[in-house]
Amino acid sequence: MFQYTFHWRPILNALPDMLSGAWVTIQIAVLSMLIGTIAGVLLALARQSSNKILSGFATAWVEGARNTPALFQVYMVYFGLGSLGIHLDSYPSLLIGIAFNNAGYLAETFRGGLRAVPPTQMRAARSLGMSAPKAFVYVVLPQMFRIVFHPMTNQMVWAVLMTSLGVVVGLNTDLTGITQELNVKTFRTFEYFAAAAVIYYLISKVITLTARLIAWRVFRY
Repeated sequence: MFQYTFHWRPILNALPDMLSGAWVTIQIAVLSMLIGTIAGVLLALARQSSNKILSGFATAWVEGARNTPALFQVYMVYFGLGSLGIHLDSYPSLLIGIAFNNAGYLAETFRGGLRAVPPTQMRAARSLGMSAPKAFVYVVLPQMFRIVFHPMTNQMVWAVLMTSLGVVVGLNTDLTGITQELNVKTFRTFEYFAAAAVIYYLISKVITLTARLIAWRVFRY
């Protein structure tokens, strides 16, 4: 007969440390999304460029990010660059790896969003005297972000979950890293990882609910 006693006290004692790790997790996810969003917009524009070098570079980035495991991408930053003499700590390695992955997925999302914006919007803005860059920033981009808002929300949740890969490159300050250290010290594996799973779930739900609230307030009209 299977018998197991779930111990709450270790979780309660470790909760402050785990919440501190959750804050680091959120920081990495947010920063990787900011970097990934900027890079994704540039990649989307580059893929539509008539310049074969820019288009080829963007295509290689997108294909590499979307068709290889995220774990490999983090490994390439941490170990791959290290073999070339460029040594990065665990935190920036994980951040760069996730940002690279985000940029690849977001680039395709943004490319679809840009195609969904009618070309007449740019022509209308130009007819009002706007320069092409100004029209793109103030007319096209806002409409694109409205179209791709929900896919970006999904990518943000994915970024939060990808931060757990930091443990494989020695990061011990995020939620998974702290949970792993607690497990090694006490061997209460089920308790700690169940608590970590709940925290990840709550973070994801908060992101989703916040995105719905923003969409309701901003995109009602």
